[in-house]
Amino acid sequence: MSAPEELIDLDPDSSDPPYEQLRARITELARTGGLAPHTRLPAVRRLAGDLNLAPGTVARAYRELEAAGVVETRGRLGTFVVGGESPADPARELAAEYARRVTALGVSRERALDLARAALAES
Repeated sequence: MSAPEELIDLDPDSSDPPYEQLRARITELARTGGLAPHTRLPAVRRLAGDLNLAPGTVARAYRELEAAGVVETRGRLGTFVVGGESPADPARELAAEYARRVTALGVSRERALDLARAALAES
């Protein structure tokens, strides 16, 4: 199997920001088996260097992947694709989608949390 960074091809002409392209590609690879469960992803700085991205871009993609349950970070051990034995959590996936959408709209984290709390209070 190829190294994870060899499977990732970002389009510099895409209207999607690089972190979103990276998040989407790793999600696709994890769901289709291109990245097997428990595969260790490259460290943020290494992948950033390999893809010619800023480390913050890769870190943001990894954070969103973790929030969606696609990967898990084990501290200094690294970031790993979640094992197939864990069923997807639909609520977590919806929360991750909400986070992506409000971020794309430029809504601050604090405002996004306030909006989510208000919506939950109304339900």
